[in-house]
Amino acid sequence: MSTATLARTPRPRSRRRLLLNTAAALTIVLCLFPVYWMITTAFKPNRDIQSDTPRLLPRTWTLEHFRTAVDADGFALFWRNSILVTLTAVLLALVVALGASFAVARMRWRGRRQFMLLVFIAQMAPWEALIIPVYIISRDTGMLDRLPTLTLVYFMMTLPFTIVVLRGFIAAIPPELEEAAQVDGCTRRHAFRHITFPLLAPGLMATSLFGYITAWNEFAYANFLIIKQQDSRTLPVWLSSFQNVFGTDWGATMAASTLFALPALAVFLLLQRHVTSGFAAGAVKG
Repeated sequence: MSTATLARTPRPRSRRRLLLNTAAALTIVLCLFPVYWMITTAFKPNRDIQSDTPRLLPRTWTLEHFRTAVDADGFALFWRNSILVTLTAVLLALVVALGASFAVARMRWRGRRQFMLLVFIAQMAPWEALIIPVYIISRDTGMLDRLPTLTLVYFMMTLPFTIVVLRGFIAAIPPELEEAAQVDGCTRRHAFRHITFPLLAPGLMATSLFGYITAWNEFAYANFLIIKQQDSRTLPVWLSSFQNVFGTDWGATMAASTLFALPALAVFLLLQRHVTSGFAAGAVKG
């Protein structure tokens, strides 16, 4: 009886594992298929795109849609705007969050818990619900159609999450390391710079990746706050320029979307080794 019972026990586990693997495979396919379709459509000629029978692979490969996207008005300018706004917002968020997270994790001061509560509330707040108040404030202060306004909005979007992750990361670093350095004659500032800061590299990379992707892909505020000044638009809004009264140029749109995704993909591949360890370490005492 016992031998038969032991022989039967692995079956439910193997079935459960099979179901989990199948669900994971379906999820991966559902997530990757739109990306695959975008890339293949970018290389399809118009007759394949407009055909009544969709094809998984193009009959003939063409680069014409990429030429259309690159030759579109404002291509280089909008790339510059997106890079400038994204990098500035991410760097500002990292600098401010680094000081705030260190103060919360290492120092004892009145209102520390209330401060973190406000940070969590800001992190959970849906930014789409704030777009009208932000628009009214920008309009009344004369900040519409300006890239610094967009940079400030992206900075506020990414700041709460960056503070939360870095605070947990700093809390996971033993304070005895800094104390030992201070005993050897280092000031608190030098101890942080030479001991704590190098250990924060994975956390800084993880949060910078999150901030970069958030700011790079954001469309609603970029479309809502930049109205009249076309030269201040960013790439997500530029993608909508391939739609006109005659319809949507899907080939050029997919080619432009592929080009738009390349920088985010490159940054992710560059930082992927540090992302998992950074988020995991940041959640230890977060």
